[in-house]
Parts: sequence; C-alpha cells; structure tokens
Amino acid sequence: MSGIGHNRGPSLEAGFGFRKLAWTRARAELLPALPLEIVRVRVARAKRLGLPYKTYATIRASAGQDIVAFLFSGNALDLRPGEVRLSGPVADRVMKLDGAAARLGAIYAPARAEAVLAANPGALDATDVAPAFTLPWGRIRADLRGMIRREGLPPDGVVLVSATAIERGWCGTAGLAGVVDRDLFFGAQG
Repeated sequence: MSGIGHNRGPSLEAGFGFRKLAWTRARAELLPALPLEIVRVRVARAKRLGLPYKTYATIRASAGQDIVAFLFSGNALDLRPGEVRLSGPVADRVMKLDGAAARLGAIYAPARAEAVLAANPGALDATDVAPAFTLPWGRIRADLRGMIRREGLPPDGVVLVSATAIERGWCGTAGLAGVVDRDLFFGAQG
C-alpha cells in the first residue's frame, strides 16, 4: 500500500507486532551491558592506542577481537616520493605505540621498504612494498595478507591507517579489522 494518502509509516500487515518484538529483542541481545571494569579497561586500551574510544570500540566489536597491529600506508606516513625518514610528529606518534600494537608500513616506490625501516629505528616493526594501484584486488589481498602473516599477525586484528580512498579499499580486500583515516590517527594524540 503506497498510494495517495499513505504516510509510509510502519506496515500493519499480519505479523507486525511479532516482527517488532523480535527486532527489539535482537537489538537488546546484540548490545550487551558490559561490566564497568571491562569498560574501564577498554577505555584505557583505546587511550594507549591513541584512538577515540568510540572508534576503538567500533573496530573491536566488528572485528571480534582486540587491535594487535596498525598497517600504515606510505601516504599515511606522509612519505613523499623517494623519502625514507618520517617527520618528527609522525615518528613521535608511531613510536608511542611501542609495546601496545605492532607497527607495519606499506611503502610506495621509489622508496625502498628496507630503507624506511632502517632510517626510522624503533618507529616501525616491519615494512614491505605497498601494492601498486594497478594490481587486481586478489593480488592486493595476497600481498597485504602475506606481509601481515610474515609478522605472525592475524589480518582481522590489524587496523589500516590510510590517506586515500584506494588505500581504504585495502581493508575490505585483505579482511582487516578496520580502517582509520590518517588525519584522525595523527590528530587524535593525547
């Protein structure tokens, strides 16, 4: 019924009451009340990772596990073509993660991944070549998952920090835990 005079309110077809009850119950079961101490631990974890709590909680809920690593694109690290040294603020923010989560870098050519790792001691735990924009999605998936698995990490515990829309696509392609925009990650300090 969508003719003249229909206000597009809820359907009053048979079964409406049951569907509403089932939906309400399912939502209540989906969002359990966490004990206060667990919420405190998670707030502290979000702070340690330098993420807003809402962002942290959303990623944790969708991934089903805690964040174990961050994968930074070369663009997110603000590396210009051929540069290998991270700027002071970027290096400081990444170094604050030491011990809280692994730090991986996907570095674009012409910079060499090994050179970026060597030029920034203590900032990144591992680097590899970033997938080229022209590769098929299946190859991008294999390359990213390969880099993550070489470090002994589960892809669904890794959060991508990206600077472009194409990089954000890596998250779904590789089955990562989530994606955080570069500006949020590097602006969310403190």
